Amino acid sequence: MKLCYDNRELSWLKFNERVLEEARDNTVPLCERLLFASIFQSNLDEFFMIRVGSLYDRTLVNADDTENKTGMTCVEQLEAIFARVAELAPVRDSAYNDIMLELLQKYGIEQVNFRNLSNEEELFLRTYFTKEILPLISPQVIDKRHPFPFLKNKEIYALAHLESKSSSTVKLGLIPASGSFSRVIYLPTANKIRFMLVEELILHYMPLVFENYKILCKSLMRITRNADINMEEALYDHEVDLRDVMTELLQKRKKLSPVRLELSRKMDEDSLAYLCEKLELKPQQIFRQKTPLDLSHIFSLRNRLEDMDGSLFYRRADPQKSRELDHSAPIIPQIRSRDILLSYPYESIRPFLKMLNEAANDPKVVSIKITLYRVAAGSKVVEALVNAAENGKDVLVLVELRARFDEENNISWSKRLEHAGCTVIYGPENLKVHSKLCLITRKNGDKVEYITQVGTGNYNEKTSALYTDLCLMTSDPSIAAEASTVFNALSINTLVENTNTLLVAPLSLQNKIIEFIDFEIAKAENGGDGYIGLKLNSLTDKVLIDKLIEASCKGVKIQMVIRGICCLVAGVPGYTENIEVISIVGRYLEHARIYIFGKGDEMKMYISSADFMTRNTIRRVEVAAPIYDAHVKERIMGIFNTMLADNVKARVMQSDSTYIKRTPEGAQPLDSQAYFIAEAYEHANDVPAAVPKKVRPVKKVRSQHKKR
Repeated sequence: MKLCYDNRELSWLKFNERVLEEARDNTVPLCERLLFASIFQSNLDEFFMIRVGSLYDRTLVNADDTENKTGMTCVEQLEAIFARVAELAPVRDSAYNDIMLELLQKYGIEQVNFRNLSNEEELFLRTYFTKEILPLISPQVIDKRHPFPFLKNKEIYALAHLESKSSSTVKLGLIPASGSFSRVIYLPTANKIRFMLVEELILHYMPLVFENYKILCKSLMRITRNADINMEEALYDHEVDLRDVMTELLQKRKKLSPVRLELSRKMDEDSLAYLCEKLELKPQQIFRQKTPLDLSHIFSLRNRLEDMDGSLFYRRADPQKSRELDHSAPIIPQIRSRDILLSYPYESIRPFLKMLNEAANDPKVVSIKITLYRVAAGSKVVEALVNAAENGKDVLVLVELRARFDEENNISWSKRLEHAGCTVIYGPENLKVHSKLCLITRKNGDKVEYITQVGTGNYNEKTSALYTDLCLMTSDPSIAAEASTVFNALSINTLVENTNTLLVAPLSLQNKIIEFIDFEIAKAENGGDGYIGLKLNSLTDKVLIDKLIEASCKGVKIQMVIRGICCLVAGVPGYTENIEVISIVGRYLEHARIYIFGKGDEMKMYISSADFMTRNTIRRVEVAAPIYDAHVKERIMGIFNTMLADNVKARVMQSDSTYIKRTPEGAQPLDSQAYFIAEAYEHANDVPAAVPKKVRPVKKVRSQHKKR
């Protein structure tokens, strides 16, 4: 059975490797490849801050603690992580440097160093350093007489081993490479883009700063700190507002222990030993890289390159109007007549925003209830809720203050909503509320009507144009009744224990899914066609993994589209040979969750905010909504089948847990995301009918969408 499991952390590294593959793919436009290289690095930063940080915390409590699938201890996992990250480092370096070389050769773009400067350029940079940088930096000398400074998380520092006549002990020179100056320095060259990063400039001119010392060696340096704050521990025995506790925790996060040290150059053993001692790191936590330590400068470059050549970027694809709606008419009456599905980012989020604004201004609407996990800057969703409250509606907003790295934003939004007259709640103790649920109550004479929205992604206008998500808007009374139950439970700090329509974690989701899987097993055992189709971001819940393995052993066919972590290994003879797993990494972040059990008239289909991860199934409040409408069900099935047929961006899991990119091999290429873009543009020109047309089956591939 052990062959059927993969370690969560190592599986995540395989996902990030698939991101890196996009940076190395010559069919991807050059600037988009740069972006994938940057995403790979930022993903790795967060991985060290959260996952590696969490493993280190666990070693302090119980170093022999093992994870429940592969039996690896925390120490074994850390060692495996460090070894794999070290293996990926040269791949990342090669990807970045190859891209920059191509940019240099074809488009006159070059990241320069002091080996390829003209005399005039070197004079320009020296003058720039002395006038623009030197007055603003704060150099330090570190030795026995001076305390080791606090190094900020993910900040870049120029570091030098200094030789002093007065002492033979290790003495380091340190200069923060960020401040009130630009990071990207563009050289004054005509018809070309030649640039240098400010940290390289500071590193080069360190002898001018430490002129009384001999510099033995020098390097750029960047540390990554643990960011896995323990909210439950912080909340224990507190009788203060959660906002105050979260504000205190965010300050604590900035000072947690380092878990990684990155260097741009080789340093001597004495310096490394000194850094390891002061930062409490082991040698295997030190990583060298031949690319910039922070690739965020790519966004500055992209802005410069936008007008140069369209082939450097993906062809523009804006979210389109949904063909399911008459956009010249009010939205709510259309939802009352039939269920509406929006598919982001191919279709726009605007109909949902229009629905909220209609509710805010409709005299017959008495209340709006919604859960907010992450919202956009300048959120139009919050704006609509504020407007509704100011119009006298009863507006209840659950703001999840513990949404990782969005805590500060959500604290601010909670205050803004409260000030406008909304009732703001935070949800159950020790459980994040990750559900995407909105309930609008409307009183029409003596009749009470409901509109319920359930989504797979956040109420965020920015990410709705970048992530693939589904949004269901329905007037179904059974869905509304249980949505109301969810909000009532959240309001009084209790949990929904049982449901008939929605699946609601933590008490009524995992167990229901097991029942559905058991039903498919029973079908297969009785000679029927048991079938399960899942689209998820991650699969780590061992209870569900074991149930899926059991289903495979009993002959149930299981097809899964899993973007990221998958701790179940497909194709293992005798165990998971009836399971197929593919991962799609492309232009957009795959984010929608779809559950399918059975086929034909017996099919049960849900969309959800919940992955099959223990944190989602039993440690969060999550909601999955059934799809009852035949047209919507057919449309989602079409989306799922198109993704299964992808032979351009799909990677297929092998029985050794590795992934191989699927290739057309004589078949017509199908990039599912490109297909959905083309479909959305084509449908945007259709006149919406009273009864929506059927979604056309996949017959041909459109590699590019039509011009607007």
